[in-house]
Amino acid sequence: MKMMKDRTKESYKNLKDTFKLKNIMQAPKIEKVVISSGTGSSKDKNRLEVVIDRLSKITGQRPIKKGAKKSIASFKTREGDIVGVQVTLRGERMWSFLDRLLNIALPRTKDFRGIFSGAVDEMGNYTLAVKEHTVFPETSDEDLKDVFGFAVTIVTNLKNKSDTLEFLKTLGFPFKKK
Repeated sequence: MKMMKDRTKESYKNLKDTFKLKNIMQAPKIEKVVISSGTGSSKDKNRLEVVIDRLSKITGQRPIKKGAKKSIASFKTREGDIVGVQVTLRGERMWSFLDRLLNIALPRTKDFRGIFSGAVDEMGNYTLAVKEHTVFPETSDEDLKDVFGFAVTIVTNLKNKSDTLEFLKTLGFPFKKK
């Protein structure tokens, strides 16, 4: 937890000349982490409850249910049907989650060689996909039929791709070597 926070303070010193920063208030920082997962059909209430339970164990915060924005007849969904869940983390929970993600969960994935560096969008946010929630030690492995994946979006205050990648590298994100 504190290691990740300390790295953000060190990253200001390292990136001060690169980004031409004059004030510590201009320092790059992670503002929030958003975890979202699709639950599929809203008719399966058991799966929805399993996803909510496991995500709340992983993040330490209860997810909110997200409804469909519009009706799609071929998927048999109506506007407002529950199709996913989402958690927004800030502060200590965010740092704790990032620490566990980078140091425990990602190295436990099969054939892990680093994360993809091309997943930064135009607004400076990085999105990472976790294929199986079972890589987190908080979840129990006794019921493997309900394995689901989720997306982790790391929102930064930076405005372009190259600055965001440089900042995340200084924080210790394990990007793939090219």
